[in-house]
Amino acid sequence: MPDEAPRLRYSHPLACGDEESVERARRLAEDLGGRRSVRSFSDRPIAAGILEQCITAAGSAPSGANRQPWHFVVVTDPDLKRRIRVAAEAEEQAFYAGRAPEEWLEALAPLGTDADKPFLEHAPALIAVFARRWDHSETGERIKHYYVQESVGIATGMLVAALHLSGLSTLTHTPSPMRFLAEILDRPASDQPFLLLVVGHAAADATVPGIRRKSLPEIATFR
Repeated sequence: MPDEAPRLRYSHPLACGDEESVERARRLAEDLGGRRSVRSFSDRPIAAGILEQCITAAGSAPSGANRQPWHFVVVTDPDLKRRIRVAAEAEEQAFYAGRAPEEWLEALAPLGTDADKPFLEHAPALIAVFARRWDHSETGERIKHYYVQESVGIATGMLVAALHLSGLSTLTHTPSPMRFLAEILDRPASDQPFLLLVVGHAAADATVPGIRRKSLPEIATFR
């Protein structure tokens, strides 16, 4: 059995009085409430350090047995982005041409999506999120990870929030299947593609669908 981790005294770094805490929560809800998925990006570059800090924030997410079963690949190389677009559009064309059930296509119709994904090339950065199913110890022994999908989902949500609060726009893209991501980005067998995050500054003429978000009583029950 591995040694138990040492116990450290914890004090919340942002602890404050109730009034300030409520105001922080209100501002956070307001700030995150303005987040929208964007499909039109400008060519404005992302300032150095933002992606690194946001990924660091995502890496602080809770995970099963603290295995931290995620890996983020930041893609800015134009040739790689082009290859990813070509592969993703091939899967999307198959999806829209018959792989997707009619009910799914009807649900997507109000959003105006289709198989053409130019944002995969136009956005300055793509972040491919991988779910790492296992690691290896220094002796080569396979180390199993637990609650991998749940852990990576939480980390990805934190990454989306961090990028938004840093002033960047994002789009979560999940072509299915996504095996091509592991092949193009040369990931090991342990890494399973989880999501492709498109990142950059929204174009000046970017538009988004006029959707309604569910109200608090529709998404939460307090008992």
